[in-house]
Amino acid sequence: MGEARPTRRQLWVIGAMLFGLFFGAGNLIFPVFVGQEAGQSLPWAMGGFLLSGVGLPLLGVAAIGLTGSAGVFDLARRVGRPYAYFFTIALYLCIGPAFALPRLATISYEVGLARFVAPVQSPWALAGYSVLFFGAAWWAARRPTRIMDYVGRILTPAFLILLGVLLAAAVLRPLGPAAAASGAYRAQPVLAGFTDGYATMDALAALAFGIIVVDAIRGLGVTAPRAVAGATMRAGVLAAALMGVVYVLLAITGQTAVGAFGRAATGGPILANVAHAYFGDFGNALLAVIVVLACLKTAIGLITAFGDTFKTLFPRLPYPLLIGVATVVPLVAANVGLGRLLAVSTPALMTLYPLAIVLIGLALATPWLGESRWLFGTVTLATAVPALLDGLNALPAALHTGVVADLLALGAWLPGFAYGLGWCVPAAVGLVVGLVLSQVTQRKAR
Repeated sequence: MGEARPTRRQLWVIGAMLFGLFFGAGNLIFPVFVGQEAGQSLPWAMGGFLLSGVGLPLLGVAAIGLTGSAGVFDLARRVGRPYAYFFTIALYLCIGPAFALPRLATISYEVGLARFVAPVQSPWALAGYSVLFFGAAWWAARRPTRIMDYVGRILTPAFLILLGVLLAAAVLRPLGPAAAASGAYRAQPVLAGFTDGYATMDALAALAFGIIVVDAIRGLGVTAPRAVAGATMRAGVLAAALMGVVYVLLAITGQTAVGAFGRAATGGPILANVAHAYFGDFGNALLAVIVVLACLKTAIGLITAFGDTFKTLFPRLPYPLLIGVATVVPLVAANVGLGRLLAVSTPALMTLYPLAIVLIGLALATPWLGESRWLFGTVTLATAVPALLDGLNALPAALHTGVVADLLALGAWLPGFAYGLGWCVPAAVGLVVGLVLSQVTQRKAR
């Protein structure tokens, strides 16, 4: 008998589920903002954005599938068990209760629903919405085996259809010509687009969601490692292709809206203005449904992944308690405001992203480089220090004083530091040193 393999229909559902898990708050508003800022340099900017916003998540899913890992902890354990605990907990807090989950509720409210409740002027409007939003996400996360049905078969297709209506209008009847590039996109559009892709958090989410995809494939009766890896990659490619197409269309929408509405601080107001310009009051309602669907399906996945992973790390903690924590904490945090959340999350992302990138790269390269702890440890250590400096550099300018200013002065010597890429050269040096040390230790062991 041959190996069991998922059908094309099943692969579509799994790929749609993965796309739905990825495509949340940041994925909707950040490409629009990139389009606004990049202007006439959009092709170059989107090249960089797609590398980090689509390429890295695809590689993350591939790293889980091809290595047969049981999740991010299993991958990070190649560096060391203590580091695996640190990185896994930090990653899930970042893409879960601390940053990503709160902004899902905040963005869906401020972008989609604020116009409808603005006349009421109630300070409790966001709080009430947060309760409803996280209540629905918690209800779906109670049954993790149903996530493919909720996200892959229901929420994602509905989201794509409604978003397609808005994007078709924006692309077929653009509001105006592209303006000149602004800010960092004027000098280095590719690098600016690459680091702005961090804000989607998808390279981090790939390490979290990869195991959900693997479990879904195994739930279809596919158990052979090679078949699981192949199906995981095909589902990942489908999700990445969908993300890439939607990202480009959203960026074009932002690029052509500048002339009509001017520049905005985030992509949310741009989307709201565009929807109203094309469809009037119906456009406001359409955008509200789009944003709520985008954020709700991702919230379900993040709460489920948080509960599953922390249940594995700490078996004595019950799953219902863990998803309760992953629901209540962001419910409270969501009410501090979107601007504050983004200001706090950016330094954390700039620190964690390089660590995730090198872990994914090393995991994919194990067939050629091996799994020496010297190699994984040296590269990670060489990356960690400049990654921390990149995080400090992303703090508000008012905090660039004292010790922070002294550290940033040292970081300025690193190539690419001004663009959040100061970790690249140290990581490459760590790779060379790690390969040498692994070879030396292997010879001594013989």
